Amino acid sequence: MVATVNSPVRLEQDRLYLSLYLQPKASRDQFLGLHGEELKLAITAPPVDGKANAHLLKWLAKQCRVAKSQVILLSGESSRHKRLVIESPREIPTALAELLANSA
Repeated sequence: MVATVNSPVRLEQDRLYLSLYLQPKASRDQFLGLHGEELKLAITAPPVDGKANAHLLKWLAKQCRVAKSQVILLSGESSRHKRLVIESPREIPTALAELLANSA
């Protein structure tokens, strides 16, 4: 299944690509739905000294049941707008699966 190019969630050759808009310092970690052409994601970590990025990668690894090293930040290290790839996800969270199904 391959989603459209401007979809915030794409699955290509066993790689899950995400375009995210991050909301740091939230009350809990959760997917919040679409934000323009990105998926809005709330995380509890503050945007200080890379803590938000580290927390984001760890949380996504847990959600997709992969090692943290399989979640790669492609761009947006110091921005709220991030692009990531998850190598060989063992599980696709419901919120992401719904977006994949809707964009196919």
